[in-house]
Amino acid sequence: MKQWVLGASAVALFAAGSAAAADDVTLQLKWVTQAQFAGYYVALDQGFYEAEDLNVTIRPGGPDIAPPQVLAGGGADVIVEWMPAALAAREAGLPLVNIAQPYKRSGMMLTCRNDSGVTTIEDFPGETLGVWFFGNEYPFLTWMAKLGLSTEGGEDGVTVLRQGFNVDPLLQNQAACISTMTYNEYWQVIDAGFSDDDLTVFKYEDMGVSTLEDGLYVREERLEDPAFVDTMARFVRASMQGWQWAVENPEEAAMIVLEYDETGAQQEHHQIRMMGEVALLVEGSTGELDPADYQRTVESLLSAGSDPVITKEPEGAWTHMVTDQALN
Repeated sequence: MKQWVLGASAVALFAAGSAAAADDVTLQLKWVTQAQFAGYYVALDQGFYEAEDLNVTIRPGGPDIAPPQVLAGGGADVIVEWMPAALAAREAGLPLVNIAQPYKRSGMMLTCRNDSGVTTIEDFPGETLGVWFFGNEYPFLTWMAKLGLSTEGGEDGVTVLRQGFNVDPLLQNQAACISTMTYNEYWQVIDAGFSDDDLTVFKYEDMGVSTLEDGLYVREERLEDPAFVDTMARFVRASMQGWQWAVENPEEAAMIVLEYDETGAQQEHHQIRMMGEVALLVEGSTGELDPADYQRTVESLLSAGSDPVITKEPEGAWTHMVTDQALN
C-alpha cells in the first residue's frame, strides 16, 4: 500500500497551531461500528484527521439506515456505499459520485449448508436462498439473471428469502444458502458450530459478478466547490493513512474499533478476525478507483437479463479529482 504522508499545508497548519476552525466532515457508514470500517476509526483515533485540519464525525449505519438517503437529506457530507446501490441511486435521480475506492476486492459470498443438498450451482433451482436487501440485493439479482434463474420461485427458479442481517435462516434450516461476507457472517456460521467441511461457499467474484464495495461517495454538485474538493482530498488522504495503519496493525485496529462501539455488542475475537479478512480486501489500494474495476461492475449490472440493476451506461459516476489532489 502506498505510504501516505501529510500534505505540506496540513503539516504547516497543524504545527503552527492555527487558530482557524477545522473543517467539519460527517461520514455516514453503511453498517454498524465494526472492523469493516477500521480505517476511518483509526484515522480519527490516531489524529490523522486532526493533522489534516479536519473535525470528522463518524455516523454508524444500521438496518434502517440507507446512506444515499442520509446524503440526500443533508445528514452527511460523504458516505460509504456499495457501487451497485450507488449506481442504482444515481440512475433514479440522486447524483452520487465515487470519489475514492478503499476496497479493492469484494467480500460477498453465498454460503450453503451441504446437508441441504446444495453444493454446486446446478443445485440452486427449487431452493430457498437468503438475500440482503436495501441495495445489497443487486449483485445477487445480477448473478441469478446471468444463470438464467427466476427469483420468483418454482422448480426452475429460486425462492428469495429476505434475509435479516444475521445468519439465523441457515442455522434454522429456513434457507439452503444465505448471504455472507468473508469478514463477518461466514464466521458467525462457523462460531455457531459448523466447520468449513460442512459448508459450500460461492464467492461472487469467482462467479463472474465482480462489483465494488465500500467506496466513498458524495453529491455531484458539491464537487463544483473547490473548497469542498480540498476538504475531501484531505479526508481521503487521512482515511487512507488510517487504512494503511489498520492493515499493518490489525489487532490494534480492532481494539480501536471496539472503543468506538457504543453498543458494546461486538466481540473482541470476532473483530480481530474481521480486521484480518478486511485487510485482504483493502491491501494494495491507494484509494484511487481503478477504471477497469468500475467498468467490470457496470458491465455486471447491465447484464442482469430483462430487469437489470441499471439500464444504461452511467455518465459522471466517478472522478479522480479528489484522489489526484490527495495523492499529490
